[in-house]
Amino acid sequence: MSRFSFAAVSVLALAALGLAGCQSGSGVDALDLENQRANEPVKLSELRMYCPAVQLREGTAYFNTFERGGKDDATRVIYQASIADVTRQCSRSGDMLNIKVAIAGRIVPGPKGKAGTITMPIRVAAIQGSDVLYSQLYKHPVNIPDTIGATQFIFSEAVFQIPVPATQNVLIFAGYDEGPYDTP
Repeated sequence: MSRFSFAAVSVLALAALGLAGCQSGSGVDALDLENQRANEPVKLSELRMYCPAVQLREGTAYFNTFERGGKDDATRVIYQASIADVTRQCSRSGDMLNIKVAIAGRIVPGPKGKAGTITMPIRVAAIQGSDVLYSQLYKHPVNIPDTIGATQFIFSEAVFQIPVPATQNVLIFAGYDEGPYDTP
């Protein structure tokens, strides 16, 4: 194989891997890998579909809970939570954009920590300019089996629709938010 042919094949292979990694709207839940069909064709329009970026706002990637009256006292920390990664998946239904947001995080018990279920306050919001298109604060339960090490969790309850934007300037924010909780 000539140097030119090898280089061309390498570039095409890398481009195919890059496109496969960027796919966000196949209509199949990309977060549910167990249920994806191996031979389902991917349409070019799905690869090119706009899917807003998801990011953390400053100060929302970590969350500490203290024993009553012990705010900011390291000896009275019940647990410390952090977000390790955020992602999203998009698909279209007519003139609506369906968005699913997932968050991976972990919880480390503090000196006052104990086993049991705790509730993580997670907010997901879609913003376009100064307009709030979607905002919901979720109560996400996480079971802490023991106080020896970190507990990892996945949050993927945020599934919502927004109109397909005429301008690709929508941002999705995800992170911890102490409230108040939204009423249904």
